[in-house]
Amino acid sequence: MDPAIATVLGILIATILLLVFEVVRIDLVALGCMLALGWTGVLTPTEAFSGLASNAVIAMAAVMILGQGIASTGVMDQFARMLLKRVGTSRSKIIALMSLAVGLLSGFIQNIGAAALFLPGILNIARRSKLSASELIMPIGFAAILGGTVTMVGSGPLILINDLLRSADLAPYGLFSVTPIGLALLLAGIAYFLLFGKFVLPKSRGASQPASTQEQLVEALHLPHHIRHYAIPAESRLVGTTREQAGCWDRFNVHVLGVTLDGEALYSPWRETQFVAGQELALLGAEEDIERFASAYGLTPLQQERRFAGLRDPERAGFVEVIIPPRSELVGRTIREYSLRKRHAVEPVMLISKGEEVRGDFSDHRILPGDTAVVYGLWEHIAELAQNPAFVVTTPFVATRRDRSKTWVALACFLGAIVLVILGAPIAMAFLTGAVAMVLTRVLTIEEAYQSIEWKVVFLVAGLIPLGMAMQKTGAAALLATQVMALVHGGHPILVVLAVAVLSTVFSLLMSNVGAITVLAPLVVSMAQIGGLDARPLALMAAVCASNSFILPTHQVNALLMSAGGYRNKDYIKAGGGMTLVFLTIVVAVFYLFYL
Repeated sequence: MDPAIATVLGILIATILLLVFEVVRIDLVALGCMLALGWTGVLTPTEAFSGLASNAVIAMAAVMILGQGIASTGVMDQFARMLLKRVGTSRSKIIALMSLAVGLLSGFIQNIGAAALFLPGILNIARRSKLSASELIMPIGFAAILGGTVTMVGSGPLILINDLLRSADLAPYGLFSVTPIGLALLLAGIAYFLLFGKFVLPKSRGASQPASTQEQLVEALHLPHHIRHYAIPAESRLVGTTREQAGCWDRFNVHVLGVTLDGEALYSPWRETQFVAGQELALLGAEEDIERFASAYGLTPLQQERRFAGLRDPERAGFVEVIIPPRSELVGRTIREYSLRKRHAVEPVMLISKGEEVRGDFSDHRILPGDTAVVYGLWEHIAELAQNPAFVVTTPFVATRRDRSKTWVALACFLGAIVLVILGAPIAMAFLTGAVAMVLTRVLTIEEAYQSIEWKVVFLVAGLIPLGMAMQKTGAAALLATQVMALVHGGHPILVVLAVAVLSTVFSLLMSNVGAITVLAPLVVSMAQIGGLDARPLALMAAVCASNSFILPTHQVNALLMSAGGYRNKDYIKAGGGMTLVFLTIVVAVFYLFYL
């Protein structure tokens, strides 16, 4: 065996073992693989580092920026709320509907783009439905990969195979020639997780997750956490009164988080604000207290939370503990005198002074150094509060910016990138153009764009790309393919079909799926001619199977979603192993019976 081939195969085996057994982090394994290929002389330094500048890496980083831009407008939050209204919190229904949507979209745009677009919505749905994100992300990711086989423009191998067929003097396929097998694979993938998801998906990161900071705070301090929305009818006795006069705190222990004023939302209104007919209210308290208050004043419950929906979204609002330092301008004054609500639009719910809890109306309580107030409000308002030296916010929170005015701009940037790809522009060029457009149109700042990139994923892909290049350069890929083909030559035709399917699958795990089909296509055509089979469908099947990359997180979609789902390599081996068997069974059966 040629020494270069032996070296590449040795590095290949070592890389696979390190990835499977997770001896070190996957990005370090990939970087080690890249350096090994350079130090052994298999690749030149320029070739070894070429993965860092590859189209795949640039496209992946650009897609992450595009996905963050879409998420920053809140459009995926709206999508999550709409979906949950339709399917509730049923894991099966969420997986089925989301997988079908992302799979069909993936048939017309690159699957990594479809996955990135849906990822913020998936995470939002997981939080709202109290499901583990790891139970949802992998099925949707696999659906994105499978959806790439629905049309001839859904994945790189299927786009490339027509050019390879033309170079072999064979007729190319039409746009929907692969649709029957693609739909069969997509539906089978959805059914696989619906039937076996509870057995193959990781559970330890699901229901046993520790309580969130908000849940811990509510439980430890026995805070009221129910928020209900009402309208004030004209005949209500609440009209013309203030919250003090209505006894919100003293009689009902209810907090007014928001009222509408001239059609606009007013958060944590000033205590002297009078209620008027037609106003919408957002009330915080124990459920029975809110119902008593609503009943006493004849309030009308609202089904649509139009104005104050963000108050019930843990991504947009919550409780924080605020310590009053000795030098604070609030020391010696009262909350009424300081006008906390008017200044910061947050609602004080509880005060801890001298070790004692003060609830209800403590607006006239003199604030002492070291007192702790618990307030509720939008994270953006709390972020402004935290910048004031008069307060020290001790509860961790993330104030995610939601600029809904940029929704159409962000969508235009994303869809513009997709249109460029459909028109024939290189994927990396198109997606990076869209990402830069988002920064130029101020959907994101350049700092936010850099922060949105998952660098571990970038280096994983960049480090493994040179391995595929080395296998092609040294002839290791051709040697493996030839040896496998020799084993089945002269046997039953279905053995040839199975060998092509398995070989394509193995190659797609070890190199980019485009690289795999580039190496395999000429060999498959030659083998088909020797075996007396039609080369066109066999080459098409190889292109379809080049997307069968589920066992390791080497596919771009799997790499993108790995961190978000908290997955480890063994999770992909477990769930992806079964998915691979389903994939191979369907592809081999359908192509043998209907295509060949």
